Amino acid sequence: MKKIYVNLKRFDVPKELGGVNSLKGVEKWGSFIASETQTIIEKYHQLADFAIYFPEAHILPAMSVITENSSLKIGCQSVYREDIGKNFGAFTSNRPATAMKAMGVTSTIIGHCEERNDKSELIKLAGSEDINLVNKILNKEIKAAIDSGMEVLYCIGEKAEEQDRWQDVLAEQLKIGLKDVDVSKVTIAYEPVWAIGPGKTPPDKDYIQKVVRFIKEVTDGLAVVYGGGLKEDNANMLQSIPEVDGGLIALTRFSGDIGFYPEEFENIVKQYLL
Repeated sequence: MKKIYVNLKRFDVPKELGGVNSLKGVEKWGSFIASETQTIIEKYHQLADFAIYFPEAHILPAMSVITENSSLKIGCQSVYREDIGKNFGAFTSNRPATAMKAMGVTSTIIGHCEERNDKSELIKLAGSEDINLVNKILNKEIKAAIDSGMEVLYCIGEKAEEQDRWQDVLAEQLKIGLKDVDVSKVTIAYEPVWAIGPGKTPPDKDYIQKVVRFIKEVTDGLAVVYGGGLKEDNANMLQSIPEVDGGLIALTRFSGDIGFYPEEFENIVKQYLL
């Protein structure tokens, strides 16, 4: 069974405010995406598991249209490293796992390169030289999510300046990030951070295959999806790599009205699965 994830990031921001949302108003955006996607994946649910990671404000609208026997999992974009315990907790500005679980969330993405960059910047501002502190924080987030009953998509990847020692970088991210974790609840997403963004050259089949093989060796065979962007341009190539267990979709359209479009999502799914 393959695994297909969608990370919608901030595609809910309307164009007039500098965003890329041209589908629906902010109040209807989450429910529209969830409803459309839910219908699409019913054709493919025997071939893959599907989860969508929404910005927090859109989780409840998305949940409102999910049917009882839906194959679509609604997820959140990471959780706080500590949970509420026996009271409401001191969590202003944070996202406790229990709060997400109460909304109906069953999956979360942790360690995305954008989250790693944010935490790295804060650690540098604090004057710390502990290069593994980010992984230690992410380890706590993973445990908090799993303790609340969620599945976790754990993202790892090497930056351009780390490419010559990519094995050491990924091994540390896995060793520290998954320390004392129930890995039966974890899927790994490999992000070649050095190749993500406009004008950058994506890794070829051989590079992806050798990295995914390495990750599976280090983790004793955990499922690994390609986190560098599953899209129409690379769906056939990724399908041809037996070690790759699925992919992470963000954009479905990279020019013109950039963003995520359900009908284009289906094209990617069909191309990868069929």
